[in-house]
Amino acid sequence: MNSDIEEILFSAEQIKARVLEMGREISKDYADKDLLLVTVLRGAIIFLADLSRSLSIQASIDFMVVTRYGYRDQPEEVKILKDLDAPIEGRHVLIVEDIIDNGETLHYITKTLKLRNPASLKICTLFDKPYRRTVPIKPDYNGFVCPDRFVVGYGLDFKQRYRNFPFLAVLKREVCPI
Repeated sequence: MNSDIEEILFSAEQIKARVLEMGREISKDYADKDLLLVTVLRGAIIFLADLSRSLSIQASIDFMVVTRYGYRDQPEEVKILKDLDAPIEGRHVLIVEDIIDNGETLHYITKTLKLRNPASLKICTLFDKPYRRTVPIKPDYNGFVCPDRFVVGYGLDFKQRYRNFPFLAVLKREVCPI
């Protein structure tokens, strides 16, 4: 599969170091708080696992599954396929994302979770494409600003492949014409 790679943007070592830094920062900010890490399956699961192990504080974990339905000439609609298992009222919630692109799905999720009255609601992402935003979303914790290219690895996929790469990469055009 490595022959499919055009360029490695962030190495496994760079990612590991940055995740550890983010874990220290989050641990400091949430010391003595009831922290709940929420992630949307599937892409962010690798980041969530590494980030949660880098924390020096206790944290609970919960998952959501969302999808976007849309037709060529109609706006896409976000639907929750799997919701959180427990209430979040009064809890400090940190949404853990792999990448923020246009921000539309994350915007919907944050609006939905705010209605449930958490003590706080923040966003943590490993990769960010701020120039792609179509809605006002800004992460509170950000690993790397990512170039405007289609990327894979470290949980991100192309046709459900390449998630297991320990780095972030761009595929060759003949493999991924996006």
